[in-house]
Amino acid sequence: MTDNREMCSLRELYKIGRGPSSSHTIGPERACIYFKEKYPDAEKFKVILYGSLAYTGEGHDTKVIIADTLAPTEAEIVCDFEEKSLLHPNTMKLFAYKSGEEIGADTIYSVGGGQIKIEGQELSENKDIYNFHSFSEILDYCKKNNLRIWQYVEEIEGKEIWEHLSLTWQTMQQSILAGLSCDGVLPGRLKVQRKAKFLFEQNHIDETRETRENRLVCAYAFAVSEQNAACERIVTAPTCGASGVLPAVLYYQKQKHDFTDKEILRALATAGVVGNIVKTNASISGAECGCQAEIGTACSMAAAALGELFSMSLEQIEYAAEIALEHHLGLTCDPIYGLVQIPCIERNAVAAMRAINAVSLANFLTSTRKISFDLVVKTMYETGKDLSRRYRETSEGGLAKLYK
Repeated sequence: MTDNREMCSLRELYKIGRGPSSSHTIGPERACIYFKEKYPDAEKFKVILYGSLAYTGEGHDTKVIIADTLAPTEAEIVCDFEEKSLLHPNTMKLFAYKSGEEIGADTIYSVGGGQIKIEGQELSENKDIYNFHSFSEILDYCKKNNLRIWQYVEEIEGKEIWEHLSLTWQTMQQSILAGLSCDGVLPGRLKVQRKAKFLFEQNHIDETRETRENRLVCAYAFAVSEQNAACERIVTAPTCGASGVLPAVLYYQKQKHDFTDKEILRALATAGVVGNIVKTNASISGAECGCQAEIGTACSMAAAALGELFSMSLEQIEYAAEIALEHHLGLTCDPIYGLVQIPCIERNAVAAMRAINAVSLANFLTSTRKISFDLVVKTMYETGKDLSRRYRETSEGGLAKLYK
């Protein structure tokens, strides 16, 4: 399903919306908005959900968001668990009716990060605006023109992109602060206790510098991920389920080193290019390639962002991003009850710490590396396609199967 030659604006990567799942809530919501506007005279809608949308739609509130978006028009929502011949595992078919007759239908794919593709056409905002689609091409261009990656972004997207990235950063910080102020139990049958506030408020006299870093980074990652699980506003980075990684490392480094917002936005632009490369040449959908596509990409984006903050060379940034993604290869997506809670929330914290470690390693060993970022992206995609569907956001395998 992936279109390997379409790299859209960072506005399509960093989306502001409500959790808990970009593929299962933001994507279907956009699909329903499009379809409702296309058939404003419809007296009834029918939506059939396939693949991961059917299997984990209940835990992700997919039916709820569809019904709310199509309201006040009546909407029949059906889950098809039998159809296996799908171009994308997040497939939905929408039908419009008037006077008892079908007046239109569309097949729409929720391809990850809240982006949708409509069979046989494109949404106007899904435009291929970047002239290069691999890290090696971008690296060569930036070196020849003496550019940082964020300058390449500005060259392609114009200065207007900074307004969107500024809103992105504001929302990320708001998600952290809101998450740190909340306690209690998250919605859903797992009854998961919020932990961000508890982690943040720990203050041991003999706490080492390393332990404090781990605790705070984890607290920030938990804060955003718990807000996502509670269906609050977050930023896809690159998805809802992986939305806690990038904000956590950036917010921690801002507090520690007093980086300016301008420096943070440049780091976000750099991270966005890395995420876009994965999205273009592989996938950021857990339903398509497992959690390596979501958390692995988020970790890679965070490592690249840190590389920019620390003024590392482009080769070092690439190596940090490569390390981060390589060591998430094969990571499965097995949310218990289809909820973005276990193992998803804790996984964001682990990936945030791993991003910091990847940057440290790349700082020392870049000249010895053998593997390119582009090669790891290709490997991730092939690995994801080889994963059993049980481990691609269907909640039929792994923890989701064994948890009682």
